[in-house]
Amino acid sequence: MKTLTQDLQSEGMARRQFLRYAGTGAAVMAGVLTMASCSKDHSATVTNDHVDLGSGDIAILNYAYALEQLEAAFYVQVAATPYSGITTYESALLTDIRDHEVAHREFFKAALAGNAIPGLTPNFSTINFSDRTSVLGAAKAFEDLGVSAYNGAGYLIKDVNYLALAGKIVSVEARHASLIRNLIAPGSFADSTVIDANGLDGAKSPQQVVPIANTFLSGKKLAAPSLGIY
Repeated sequence: MKTLTQDLQSEGMARRQFLRYAGTGAAVMAGVLTMASCSKDHSATVTNDHVDLGSGDIAILNYAYALEQLEAAFYVQVAATPYSGITTYESALLTDIRDHEVAHREFFKAALAGNAIPGLTPNFSTINFSDRTSVLGAAKAFEDLGVSAYNGAGYLIKDVNYLALAGKIVSVEARHASLIRNLIAPGSFADSTVIDANGLDGAKSPQQVVPIANTFLSGKKLAAPSLGIY
C-alpha cells in the first residue's frame, strides 16, 4: 500500500484518534448498562424463525445491537475484499469505520450480556463488493438507515443513561454517513434527502427499519417491533 501524502496522514490520524476516544467513552458506559440490563426488562428470545428483541429498554438496546451487527459485518467484508480501484485514502477511511462499528457491536453485546439477541447471519448477496459504486451505495444506505433508526427510537428509551449513550453513538454514525456521502458526491453530506427544511435529520420508526434490516439477513430474522418493543 502506498504512503499517504502528509495532508492525508494528518487527517487520517485525527480521525483514528477520534474513533479511539469515542470507543473509550463507550467502554466507560458499559459498566452502567451491564448492571442495569441485568435487573430490568425481559431478555430476548427466539420464536419460530424470528428473534424477539425483548421489551422496554432492553428491546431498544437489542434493536441497536442488531443494526450494529449488520454494519460491522458489512465493513469487515469491505476491508477484507477491497473494491477495484480503491485508493489508499478510501481504504484508510473505510478501515476506520470498520473498527468503530465493530467496537459498537462488541459494546452492545457485552452490555446486554444474557439479554442479548443471538448473533445474526448477514446476507449481502445484493452487494457487489468488487465494485466501488455498489459498496459505497450500500454503505450510504446502511449509514443513513442507522442514523434515522437511532433518531426514531430515541423517544422510546426510558433510562437517561441509555438515552445519553444513544445520543453519543448516533452522532458518530452521522459522521460516518457524511463521509460516505462525500466519497460518492462531494458536498452531498447534508442534502435534502436526509436533512429537512428545519435543518433536522430524518427519523424512522422501528416498524419501518426492521423490515429493511431483515432484507440483509439469512436464517433468523428480527421480530416485528410490536412483538418486543411496545
